[in-house]
Amino acid sequence: MIAPQFPVDEPHRMAAVKSYNMLDTLPEKDFDNITELIASICDVPISLVTLIDADRNFLKSHFGVPFNESPRNISFCGHAILDETNIFIVEDARKDPRFKDNPLVKDMNAIFYAGVRLINPEGYPLGTLCVFDVKPRSLTKSQKKALIAMAYQVVNLFEARKRNRILMEVQQELEEKNEELKNFAGIVSHDMKMPLANMIITSDMLRSKYGNLLDDQGNEYLNYIKQSSFTLSEYITGLLEHYESDKTASLTDEVFDSHDLLEEMIELLNINIDCEINLPEKNIEMHANRSALEQIILNLVTNSLKYNDKKRIKIDIECTEANGFYNFSIADNGMGIPKNKLNRIFDLFATTGKLDRNGKKGNGIGLSTVKKLIKKLNGEIDVSSELGKGTTFHFSIKKN
Repeated sequence: MIAPQFPVDEPHRMAAVKSYNMLDTLPEKDFDNITELIASICDVPISLVTLIDADRNFLKSHFGVPFNESPRNISFCGHAILDETNIFIVEDARKDPRFKDNPLVKDMNAIFYAGVRLINPEGYPLGTLCVFDVKPRSLTKSQKKALIAMAYQVVNLFEARKRNRILMEVQQELEEKNEELKNFAGIVSHDMKMPLANMIITSDMLRSKYGNLLDDQGNEYLNYIKQSSFTLSEYITGLLEHYESDKTASLTDEVFDSHDLLEEMIELLNINIDCEINLPEKNIEMHANRSALEQIILNLVTNSLKYNDKKRIKIDIECTEANGFYNFSIADNGMGIPKNKLNRIFDLFATTGKLDRNGKKGNGIGLSTVKKLIKKLNGEIDVSSELGKGTTFHFSIKKN
């Protein structure tokens, strides 16, 4: 018997083998199907998918034998990975000096062997797809062709599992990073709210106590401090809502009436400008995530109020039920959105660049949060708009 040599690039080959995380793994049906099929095609009792480890031959799939590994120094596959032909064949191991005293030949009657190297995309032989028989024989042309083709499919399975594992690791890392970001945003946002509230209160106290001692420019500075604090507070509130939207979307569904929902929300808005809001004529009993739906509608209606330059604001709200979805539309007679901005209006921090009716610039958080919530509720949202005439948002959520 002659023990197989090690490839000249063995350290790199071993690194390639380990990169697939297949050593010492349990049997898998995909590989077992291949070994069973190739045993049938080649009419042999034994078929294996092997990986050559440092000192052993690990059998990822073993059809016809009860064990899943054997020493590398007696393995046929150790010789096969060194052979650069398409297929390594030993028709009668008893007559081959490399194998005639091999324990596999003497004790297990491994007489015939045919193996195809499993070459990964980097060119390293990981192991083999091989067959054994207990008698001397040869393979037909079609059997050889099938063995080569199936070896290619084994490598494809290795690659698919490696890609899937890498994707899962990246996904896990992204989820962890996203959770860290949400926690960071939550902590920072809460910590900033109190100083901002103090700035607003302090500016009012300064105006009340010392306003008569300040000139117009001094009072303007106080106004600027107060308005900037309000703007930053709204920005922080928007960020918190955006990062807590997953939590909102996971709340328990409730049964409620659409009219009750919309009327309560209008009261919450505490509108003090000339505004006509038309509600749907038909009342619908809804079974959905009420908290998430409230946040969605509140955000859209607030936008209709803020981005409106008409003396009398008009908002039409429609709600229907069809094909397992609740469908809403919120239409206004406001400023409208430029066509070149419509494609990005739901992106985080994207804005139209226009100032609202109070002269403030939007922060581009609200609509992104709306879309995120609707997606979590298995729905969709789109927008149509005409400059100077108004905007309509259509969205749906799945009925539960």
